[in-house]
Amino acid sequence: MRNFRNWEMYINSRVLVKEVYILTADFPDSEKFGLISQLRRAAISISANIAEGAGRQTDKDFRNFLFIALGSAFEVEALIDLSIDLDYMKKESQLGLLDRINHIQKQLNSFIKKL
Repeated sequence: MRNFRNWEMYINSRVLVKEVYILTADFPDSEKFGLISQLRRAAISISANIAEGAGRQTDKDFRNFLFIALGSAFEVEALIDLSIDLDYMKKESQLGLLDRINHIQKQLNSFIKKL
């Protein structure tokens, strides 16, 4: 059994979720079921897929879940860009999030290559 809770990529993905929740709390109410929901779900998906994949029996299955987590990380990145375009988020907030997302993407890629 893999202990995913100690992996840096999992820990970083949980921090990302918290940051996304804090930032989206200031989005307009009209985005509650749109961009806010999509951004939060995509961020949650990263850590959830790392955890679910860790519970799989084969490296192939685990790798598939890591690819899904990686896709979700790219989705978060795109949704942050849209949030900037719509003036829901300040550029300064974006930079910190993008740094964290890019770090998570690199960690996921490294882990996938090891498998």
